[in-house]
Amino acid sequence: MASTTLKDRAGKSIPHDKIETLGKNLRGEMIQPSGAAYEDARHIWNALIDKKPGLIVKCSGAADVVEAVNFARENDLILAVRGGGHNVGGRAICDDGLVVDLSEMRGVHVDPNTRTVRVQGGATLGDVDRETHLFGLAVPLGVISKTGVGGLTLGGGVGWLVRKYGPTCDNVLEMEVIQADGTVKTANSEENPDLYWALCGGGGNFGIVTSFLYQAYPISQVLGGLIVYPRSAAGKVLRGYREFMASAPEDLTVYAGLICTPDGTPATAIIPCWSGADLKKGEMLIEPLMSLDVPMMVAVQPMPFPAMQSILDDAFPSGTRNYWKSAFVKGLPDKAIDVIEEQAKGMTSPLSGLLVEYYGGAGGRKDAHQNAFAQRQSDFCIGFMPQWKDPAEDQAQIAWAQSAWQAIQPFASDGYLLNYLSAGEEEAIQAAFGPNLQRLRELKARYDPKNFFSLNQNIRPAA
Repeated sequence: MASTTLKDRAGKSIPHDKIETLGKNLRGEMIQPSGAAYEDARHIWNALIDKKPGLIVKCSGAADVVEAVNFARENDLILAVRGGGHNVGGRAICDDGLVVDLSEMRGVHVDPNTRTVRVQGGATLGDVDRETHLFGLAVPLGVISKTGVGGLTLGGGVGWLVRKYGPTCDNVLEMEVIQADGTVKTANSEENPDLYWALCGGGGNFGIVTSFLYQAYPISQVLGGLIVYPRSAAGKVLRGYREFMASAPEDLTVYAGLICTPDGTPATAIIPCWSGADLKKGEMLIEPLMSLDVPMMVAVQPMPFPAMQSILDDAFPSGTRNYWKSAFVKGLPDKAIDVIEEQAKGMTSPLSGLLVEYYGGAGGRKDAHQNAFAQRQSDFCIGFMPQWKDPAEDQAQIAWAQSAWQAIQPFASDGYLLNYLSAGEEEAIQAAFGPNLQRLRELKARYDPKNFFSLNQNIRPAA
């Protein structure tokens, strides 16, 4: 029997006839390394990750996912799960094993009467926004339309509506999930409630979610955009931002960033989003953010919510190399701002950014045990996000993120945002689950005792 590039965990090739049998049982596309579509199918958003799976299954629905899961389990394959968007850690792809690709499963159905939205696991934020906006509704998701709902939701999910409605995982009502044994389960507050609890912030450890049911809210128009200051004003602007957020209403989410303008000029950006019903009130509240220093540009205006959701898309293009580090800093003291300002001087790529985000609000009023998402503290999240194109810069760019992260540690809590973790950060992954880690390990032992779903922000099953 001729060998194939699909190998089991011991490195043994899977026979062709087994692969052909799988293909006959699928409705979706099966892509092998010899196929014309393979190169495009194996590449992901983060070009720093370059892996070559032995087989990619582009699923058409839950039945295909079940077939692929059973095949992987029965043949002892490494299994990766790819949703609809991007993941900085590159956990959506693997070498030699099988990739379950959900990117063709992008259906979105809105029920305007119940204000709920049923979304397939391969959809992106843009897919959801397009459909919900027709009914004047929005789901609390992220800030980049190309992000996949699956990874975002399972890891927690923070975005423009986080202060008003909490993280995404607090707004998912139900999930359809394929287990390691190939069974299909419904998880909600009444049916399989432990599994539901774990899926809401526990990452991809407990199965493959093929559909989500979200709560939506009456949001159509928002007031948002960009306020850009010189980089030399970064310290002053960040201090003003910190003081402003201390009393900002929860209808207003504001992020800050030390970035470069499209022409490469170092700058300091303030990015507000007012989701309250009274846009005039929003204008009045946002106005102080326009005078923290002398702005280079002010572009804040009413816009459809989907436009706000895509305002940062161009800053995170596909095919660049990315490595992220993050930390929560309580209160953002002056000395921490000094460190941020100093470390930003080390960014050598105009695509890179150093972000400061504040999530305090609705999510923080819930207990850390509400669900698996434990990071509910009202701290500022600092993201060190180098982005570059030349592979020759890999070592230097990664070293900057690591050294900048180390410099902020005297002011950092022990919390981490799960979706901001790059590959290889195992200690941070465990810390991101906070006080929920032990319960998650016990549930992992119950639902996935052999750690079949291991290519994720992995939780080791309890002994």
